[in-house]
Amino acid sequence: MISFLVNAALSTRDRYALALEYRDFRNMWLANFSAQAAAWALIVARAWFVYDEMQSSSGVGLATFAAMAPAFVVPAIAGVLADRFDRRTLLGYTYLMNLGVNLVLAAMAFIGGLELWHVVALSLLNGTARYAQMPISQALSANLVPRDVLLNALSLTSATTHIAKLVGPAIVTPVLVLLGPAPAFLLCSLGYLLGWFQVRRIGRQLPRGAASGANPAADFIAGFRYIASKPLIAMVIIIVCFHCSLTMAYESALPGFSQQNLGDHSLFGVVMTAVGIGSAIGSIYIGGIQSALVRGRLLLVMGILSGAGQILLAFSPNLAVAWVAAFVMGWNQAAFMTLGQAITQSLADDEYRGRIASINTMSFQGLMALMNLGNGVFADHFGAAFVLLMNGVLFVLVMLLSFLVATPRRVYITGIPAEAHAAQRAVVRA
Repeated sequence: MISFLVNAALSTRDRYALALEYRDFRNMWLANFSAQAAAWALIVARAWFVYDEMQSSSGVGLATFAAMAPAFVVPAIAGVLADRFDRRTLLGYTYLMNLGVNLVLAAMAFIGGLELWHVVALSLLNGTARYAQMPISQALSANLVPRDVLLNALSLTSATTHIAKLVGPAIVTPVLVLLGPAPAFLLCSLGYLLGWFQVRRIGRQLPRGAASGANPAADFIAGFRYIASKPLIAMVIIIVCFHCSLTMAYESALPGFSQQNLGDHSLFGVVMTAVGIGSAIGSIYIGGIQSALVRGRLLLVMGILSGAGQILLAFSPNLAVAWVAAFVMGWNQAAFMTLGQAITQSLADDEYRGRIASINTMSFQGLMALMNLGNGVFADHFGAAFVLLMNGVLFVLVMLLSFLVATPRRVYITGIPAEAHAAQRAVVRA
């Protein structure tokens, strides 16, 4: 019996958490977890503060847009830098920048001088650091494990974001209720500080095939040309763009939805926690799927369920149904995004990984920024539930129509290739 349990535990570890055996990747995973938990706690605290002050989804949408607007520019710069310089050092700088932003928010809130325009300006700085962090951390994580562990590592890296959707809101919501926004912003600072200490424990990680170094713009354009030469990578990026803009730009509408449909905007944090629980389970689950055929079919099924979960949320008459709907949303959104990121990074050559990650981030996060701004405005005029419903319906239609296109149809029917083409250097286990 003991032998059976040991073997079962080892099998589970090898399927879902093998990459954590590697010391540098483990430090990277812990750093990313701390930072992402702080980021999602900040999303809740910022939305709480703005909606409480203004009683307007438009204000929340403006602050959310400011935090996402750097996605149009910053990832391009960060991606090229990640293909030129030490990725660990660059990542540490992004953590320090967000540490400073949260400390300023906390200080101004403590003295009672925090206004909407301060939040918007600091959100812009927060987004600058966060959207630099994303492509750098994606490229860095792929350097820390052997090729045959890469898909698992990328799944675990992506999973940190989705687990943080649970941990960040769950920790910060009671602080907001009991103590107010100032201590909540201070709590976010602690997350970035802990993350920075973990980053410092990672060994130096120069890219294995550096960008040319002659012209940053030319290097970035070369990334687009590389994507154009890889139909599968291009297909995944396009579908992920639709997914993020239609099913993941819900933050600006949720406070209004909580007020209008559930009777209290403070339940926003509870709904976000449900998304986090579903996201945590979904992202870990997809990391253990090894069949190329199952991966391909799940890309279609989980895409459809992402939209369906949002439709269910729109019709939720009470908190219990809303919690279940948010859980379904989180599970399928996280699994879909994790699978998409794993496909693009595992098939890319290492010298392009930073730029591939940056183009990914610019494409879908930029669209999320615009959609969050629009969703906040539309929620004030047409109701938050209507906005959630229409976006969910549109994405279900996108996934169904994608079956008519040759490349995604082939993936759905025959599966996703798991091979990666980058050469691997030696890595160190614990």
